Formats: sequence, structure tokens, C-alpha cells
Amino acid sequence: MDKDEFVMPVVKWVGGKRQLISEIDKYLPSNYSTYYEPFLGGGAVFFHLQPHKAVVNDINEELMNLYQVIKNNVEDLIEDLKKHKNEPDYFYKIRELDRDIQKYNELTPVERASRIHYLNKTCYNGLFRVNSQGQFNVPFGRYKNPNIVNETTLRAVSNYFNTANIIFKCCDFEEAVKGCRKGSFIYFDPPYDPISDTSSFTGYDKGGFDKAEQKRLKDLCDNLNNRGVKFLLSNSETQFILDLYKDYRIEIVQAKRSINSKGNKRGEVNEVLVMNYE
Repeated sequence: MDKDEFVMPVVKWVGGKRQLISEIDKYLPSNYSTYYEPFLGGGAVFFHLQPHKAVVNDINEELMNLYQVIKNNVEDLIEDLKKHKNEPDYFYKIRELDRDIQKYNELTPVERASRIHYLNKTCYNGLFRVNSQGQFNVPFGRYKNPNIVNETTLRAVSNYFNTANIIFKCCDFEEAVKGCRKGSFIYFDPPYDPISDTSSFTGYDKGGFDKAEQKRLKDLCDNLNNRGVKFLLSNSETQFILDLYKDYRIEIVQAKRSINSKGNKRGEVNEVLVMNYE
């Protein structure tokens, strides 16, 4: 199966790997049986590789519902997306839908996917952030012409989902890789260890991701390494992460980051790629 150039991320994602693909590409193994990505997010690496066999997961239910709908009902989704307006009053009306759980539960999977896709394209900075109740809480983005309905990309991704052997999961990262065997390859892109107290951004899901979670992920990496499963992991270059993974190969790469409350702090930041192979 040849790669399709129109298969690319359908959502904007904080910490997305689009601008790092050329760097990550240098360190990807050439051969593996099944590709696993337990923190899928926008899926830049996944869509770049377009593996024939994959298990992809994210704990964010709205995101995984969107991917399932793209696979199973892409034409219905495209039609529903056409009804949305790039106006603040309309945006906040759609955003508020998850405040009433009973009403929200009455939405069809297509309507829920359409809502989250629309909010992602029109909200500030393309953030995907929820509060402690799991409610979407990013303000309106005021973009002139946001690309709410990219029919070509949505259809290409749907076609890829239906021609490759892909399993979609929505569970904890440890659960997501259960059953993986030697010969598989896992790419971990967890919420990053914050470089400062003010830079923490882990609001993709109401659960958060703290240092205890980072350590649990490291324990999983050790377990996979002992079983001969190859993994590559992205994270920020903090002393905590460097110490945590000191027994593995670590490469430093530079990423451009736009998520910072202080404009002068945006720009190139060091990230680490951790791997258990040469």
C-alpha cells in the first residue's frame, strides 16, 4: 500500500509533531510488524508513516469518536460540518453543549464528531483543552477563514482507515499496548513534563499527567525493553526526564512551540527522543 499524500492530521494539536517529522523520521526503525501509538492526539507521526497494521489510542473520548466517525461515516460528517459558522455567538453556543450532559448524550456520534472538529478549527490556537469537569473551555479564535471542512483530507484519511488494519482504542496507555509482541514498534508522545511551573499544559483530558504518571510510563518502557519491543518516546528536555531515561539512548531535537502565555518565550525549545535501539 503506497502512502497517500493527502493523508495528514485532521485536528490541530498542542505539541503536535508536524514540524518535527523530519527529525523523528531519522530515528524510526525500518522494520516492524505492528505500529502502536498510545497517545495519539493529532497523529502526525502515525499519518506520516501510514502503517499497514496499527493499534492507536487516546484517552480523550471525543477525539477517538472523531476518528471512528471519519472511518465509518465520513460523508455524514462532511455534510454536518458544512452547517457550522465562524461566529463567536455560534461558537459559544456549540461549545456550551457539553454543559448539559443529558442533552449532550442525545447527540449522535456524527454530531459529536462534527462539534469537536469545528471547535478545534475555530478556537484559539487550535487548543484541545478541557476543565476538571471534562468540558471544552477554549475561547473563540477569531480566524478569518478557518478550514472547517477539508473534504479531501477527511476522505483520504477515511480511505486509509478502511484499507489498513487499524484498531482504535480509548483507554489507559498501559492497556493500549497490552498484547504487543517482539517485532512491534511503539511511539509514545505523552503530555510533556513541564519545563517550568507556568508552562504546564496537560489539559487534553480531565485526568492530567503528573510526574507519577511519567514514572509509570518509564516502568512500562522498561517492561517493553525487557520483552524486546522497540519504542521511541518524545518529551521535553527537563532534568527529570533526562534522569528518568538515562539508561536509554537520548537524542536532543529542537521544536518550535507556540503555546506559552508569554509571547517572548515562544520559539525553539529542546525536546528529547528516547529510544531502546541503535
